[in-house]
Amino acid sequence: MTIASTLGYQDAQSAGTGMVLTSDGLVLTNNHVIEGSTSIEVTVESTGAVYTAAVVGTDASSDVALLQLQDASGLATVALDDDNGAAVGDAVTAVGNANGGGELLAATGSVTALDQTMTASSDGSSAETLDGLIQFSAAVVPGDSGGPVFDDEGEVIGMTTAASSGTVETVAYAIDIEDALVIAHQIQSGIDSDTVTIGYPAFLGVSLASDGSVAGVLEGTPAASSGLAAGDVITAVDGVPVSSTLSDLLDTYAPGDTVTLTWTVASTGDSTSTTVTLIAGPAD
Repeated sequence: MTIASTLGYQDAQSAGTGMVLTSDGLVLTNNHVIEGSTSIEVTVESTGAVYTAAVVGTDASSDVALLQLQDASGLATVALDDDNGAAVGDAVTAVGNANGGGELLAATGSVTALDQTMTASSDGSSAETLDGLIQFSAAVVPGDSGGPVFDDEGEVIGMTTAASSGTVETVAYAIDIEDALVIAHQIQSGIDSDTVTIGYPAFLGVSLASDGSVAGVLEGTPAASSGLAAGDVITAVDGVPVSSTLSDLLDTYAPGDTVTLTWTVASTGDSTSTTVTLIAGPAD
């Protein structure tokens, strides 16, 4: 299936691929496919059916995300490898939404190495070091991320995640499907961890400069209604000093929580406080 994400706060869009795990619409994909999204639309290419998707949870450190299609039923699911996994030399086929074109295309190749480590990043997402990856030779392109890598029996052995750039021949990487499913099951458990975020994060609506001051305030967010302005410095949330990063503090809250912000006003140097209600932010 193809995935189209709208990044409302960035005035941008992104495209990728997903795999249906359950007939009622649980979908596995890469986190970077939906990172920063404010809405997600998924199309089942075999039927043309279009669904709105909600984020069940994400693990940015492993580049895995789990989505739930709204009002879905009777969907065909992917066949998952339950034998010996991948081996060097195995023929593989990666299927994905190549270049975000809105249709699923196949790219063939073979497994060239196992248990690989690489640092991956895409436009608008932070770099993550991933390990335990399957390396293969299929010519995958942007948009293929989150799609299945099939073995010669038509079973999924991995999830396309990245490809090297600047080389004559494409070197592609996939997360081993067993590793991806371990994370998916952790997300399904509904328990947050240091790496797993369940649902959408709490969102204030500010961007920060390198010195920790407010670089910008997004319209229609709690930050905008609070009176925060560029140059101000947020010093505390609910009385807890911002000693590391603001995001670390906000990670302890959920959408709908009411918090007291304290900040130093850039224009006067005065300290001021106000209460805001955090909203559901873009997927992270």
